Amino acid sequence: MSVSPARRAAFDTVLRVFEEDAYADRAFPAGAAGLDSRDRALAQRLAYGTIQRVRTLDHGIEALGRRPVAKLDAPVRAALRLGAYQLAFSEVAVHAAVNESVELVRAAGLPRAVSFANAIMRRLALGLRDLVGGLPDDTPTDAALKHSYPDWVGELWWRELGREEALALMEAQNEPAETVVRINRRKEGHVEGRPDTEIPDALHVERVDEEALRAGLIWPQSRASQLAGLCVGSTEGERVLDLCAAPGGKATQLGGEVTAVEIHPGRARQLEENRARLGATNVHVVNADALALPDELRDFDRVLVDAPCSGLGVLASRPDLRWRAKALPDLQLALLRVAAERVRPGGAVLYAVCTISAEENEAVVDASGLEAESLQEEWPQFAHPRRPEFLLTLPHRDRTSGFFIARLRSRP
Repeated sequence: MSVSPARRAAFDTVLRVFEEDAYADRAFPAGAAGLDSRDRALAQRLAYGTIQRVRTLDHGIEALGRRPVAKLDAPVRAALRLGAYQLAFSEVAVHAAVNESVELVRAAGLPRAVSFANAIMRRLALGLRDLVGGLPDDTPTDAALKHSYPDWVGELWWRELGREEALALMEAQNEPAETVVRINRRKEGHVEGRPDTEIPDALHVERVDEEALRAGLIWPQSRASQLAGLCVGSTEGERVLDLCAAPGGKATQLGGEVTAVEIHPGRARQLEENRARLGATNVHVVNADALALPDELRDFDRVLVDAPCSGLGVLASRPDLRWRAKALPDLQLALLRVAAERVRPGGAVLYAVCTISAEENEAVVDASGLEAESLQEEWPQFAHPRRPEFLLTLPHRDRTSGFFIARLRSRP
């Protein structure tokens, strides 16, 4: 039996992510090169789902297979994980999930492991879905195992949101992320999709139109990310500093004269290419460390700090991030302090992070010494549940990525 192209691509992606520490969003395009749109969609669903659910899948494989996952050969481990995902969380035919997983082991050149993989897959076919469905979720650690998150994430959300919302958030971020693009008003052209009712330039699409993307008519950007750009509030005639600008989604959304800073040379080049493609002639790219800016970059009317973070609000679109995530409050606070030094007296600083964690959100703002300007009246539907002067989008409530947004003022 041959292996379908979609499963081969998914297998290659899973193998690279867990055995070579590759990033899923970089490994998948290489593995899926040459697939048609239907096979590509299936491959991505299987690969990303397996990576997201790997903790739960490993638990099931060990419980029913009675063999530590860590002791398996890497290709066997990847094939069993992929097969287990199909059995537990998809509607793929059981025989296809079992047989093709076994064939992946054979194709990897491990003939002696074929019978073992076949035996494990048949045990999983008989009991995995019931085992996973019966896992408890009464405690943070139980829920983290059931929904496949690190314990610390389960404990964090349980503490900050309560059990019901934490569970809803875990479930939401195991589902496919919204497919939304931002219409680029700098260029003329028509793109099919459903306009969003809340975010002016957001367009819901079935898939990202690659031709429209190459032409600069659109930019893939979640509604929450677009909301952060809108909250900067920059207008023509203002000088704006974007401290962490690549790949440029927000920088090219802003009005005024924008200085877009990026520390990594490769990402700075990518930012320049994206700026040019989108026709954002108002954006000037600077390859520099935001924590050591040239002295002349100061007295801006507005500063955007779209800071590096744990990314706990974008786990639906970045499946491997939950296994890499770490909080970065010290870096975030340092960037806010740079913003406070480089904005003019009385100017605005917009702090945005794509995470759901008080340590990286309101605690960083509180430590900055900047004065919060309430966003509640402008965007009441996204008000932070505990601190309504801030915004907090929640994937389970708002059906978009999770973003914390605060607009701050430097003292006159």
